Amino acid sequence: MSQLLQHRLELLGQSTHRPLLSQGLRGIERETLRVGQDGQLSRRGHPQQLGSTLTHPQITTDYAEALMEFITPAETDIATALEKLDQIHRFVHAELGDEILWSQSMPGVLPDEKDIDIAWYGQSHIGMIKHVYRRGLALRYGKSMQCIAGIHYNYSLSEQLWQVLAQAEQTRGDAMHIQSEHYVALIRNFHRYSWLLMYLFGASPALATGFLRGRAHQLESLSEDTLYLPYATSLRMSDLGYQNNAQDGLVPPYNTLLDYMRSLSMAVRKPYAPYAALGTRQNGEWVQINTNVLQIENEFYATIRPKRVIRTGERPIEALCARGVQYVEVRCMDVNPFDPLGINLETARFLDAFLLFCALNDSPLTNEAEGEENTANFAATVKEGRRPGLQLQRQGQSISLQDWGKELLSQIAPVAALLDQQRGGNAHQASLQQQLARLDNPDLTPSAQVLRAIAAEGNSFPRFALKQSQQLAADFRARPPSAAERAYFSNLAQASIAEQTQMEQEQTGSFDEFIEDYRSRTSSQLCCEN
Repeated sequence: MSQLLQHRLELLGQSTHRPLLSQGLRGIERETLRVGQDGQLSRRGHPQQLGSTLTHPQITTDYAEALMEFITPAETDIATALEKLDQIHRFVHAELGDEILWSQSMPGVLPDEKDIDIAWYGQSHIGMIKHVYRRGLALRYGKSMQCIAGIHYNYSLSEQLWQVLAQAEQTRGDAMHIQSEHYVALIRNFHRYSWLLMYLFGASPALATGFLRGRAHQLESLSEDTLYLPYATSLRMSDLGYQNNAQDGLVPPYNTLLDYMRSLSMAVRKPYAPYAALGTRQNGEWVQINTNVLQIENEFYATIRPKRVIRTGERPIEALCARGVQYVEVRCMDVNPFDPLGINLETARFLDAFLLFCALNDSPLTNEAEGEENTANFAATVKEGRRPGLQLQRQGQSISLQDWGKELLSQIAPVAALLDQQRGGNAHQASLQQQLARLDNPDLTPSAQVLRAIAAEGNSFPRFALKQSQQLAADFRARPPSAAERAYFSNLAQASIAEQTQMEQEQTGSFDEFIEDYRSRTSSQLCCEN
C-alpha cells in the first residue's frame, strides 16, 4: 500500500470523518433494446404510456429508437439505486405488451440499416437537435453501432471529503478546483487499472455474424450465426464495438481538467474531411450538427468521463468550465445477461471500492507513453483477457494479468474494509473475495459463463440471447408493479408529456436559427481557453 493511501485511509477512518464515506452519490444508467418475441428489433415508436423520451427523468432512449435507457435517481447507497432500477424494469415490462427487453450488450440479428430507426424526441428545438445529432452518428458510424447497450455507473464522493483531504494535505486552491483535480486524479488511476474491470465483468465475448455488415475482422466462427474470440471478455469495448478511428489521440492523457476541456473544445471545432464530404444537410434536412471530428462533446467515446449536471440548453463543457467536476461516469461496463438488471449489488459494491481506491491512491501525472501502455493493456484484456499467461505492461515491464490483478485486489482490500466499517457488514470485502476467485479461475468470469451458455444453445449467440431475454422478461412480469408504483410512473409519464408539449408550444424562432446559434457557441472561445 502506498504511503498516501495509508494516510488517507487512516484519516477517513477517524470517527469524525468516516461518515463522509456514506454521503457520496451513486446512480446507474442501463441501456437495453426493445425486441419482439422472436428477437427481432422493434420497429415501433417509443411506447407513449412510458412518457416523453425528451423530458422523462428515468425512462428515455439512447441512440436508436428501440434502445431504451433507464436512469436511476442518485442515491447515497447503490442498493437503493438498484431497487429503483428494478421498479423501472417491472413497470416497463408491464407496459411493453408483446415486446421484451434484450439482455445483452451486443444486439442480435439486426435488420437492414435503413430499417433501424433513429431516436425521436419531438418537434421542439432541443428535441430536434438531439435527433439531428443521432442522424450524424448514423452517417458517421452506421446504425448498427447505435444498437449496442451498456451500463453506466455514476459515482461521486462527498464534497466535504475532498475538503478534509485538502486541509490535511495543505492543498492550495479554491474548493471547486481542488475537487475537480481530485476527480481527474481518480480518472488517471482508472485508466491505469480499468483493464481489471474488463477481465472481471466483461460479458460480450461473442456477437451475431451480421453485426459487422461485412467489415474485415479477426474473429473466429463459432457457428453460422456467431463470431467470437475464445479468450475475449468484452468485444463491445474492443475496436469492433463503439470505437472510431477519427477519435484516435483526440483527447491525449490529461493531467488537469483544463487539459481535458481544451482537447474536447478543439475536437468539437476541428474540421474532418470525410464528414465534410457528407455535408450538414441532405434534401433540405439537417443530417449532422457540424462536419467536425465531434458534433458535440458527448460523441467522444471515453471509458470514463468527468461530469457535471447540466442546465437546459447548456453544453457539457460549459458546465465543467463554470462549476467544475461533480461526479464521474464509468462507461465501460457490459450488460451482464445473467443479472436481471444488467448489474448486481455485488458488482456495484466492488465498483465502489475500486473507484474509492482510484480516488485515494497515489496518482502520478501521466504522459503519452503511459497512455499508449494503458490503451494496449485494455485492448489486450477485452480480446484475450482469459488467455492463460497473458502478459500486460506496467511501466515498461511485463507482468501477468493474474499477478497484477491480485496485487491490485490486495491494495483495494483495506479500502473495502473501511467501507464495510462505515456501512456495517462485510459486503465490500465479500465482493472482493469473489473477484479474487475469478482471477484464480477464469471460468468463473461472466465472459466464460456466456460462452458456456452459448455452447448449450448450439453455439448460437442469438439463440442464447433470446432465450435469456425471454426468461428475464417472464421473471419481471411475474413481479408486476404495485398500484403505488404504477401510479408513480404513470404520473411521471404524463408530466413528461405535458412538459414536452409546453416546450413545443412556447418555443420561438426557427430550428435553423437555433442550430446556428448552437454551432456558433461551439466555435466560440469557451472559458477553458481564457
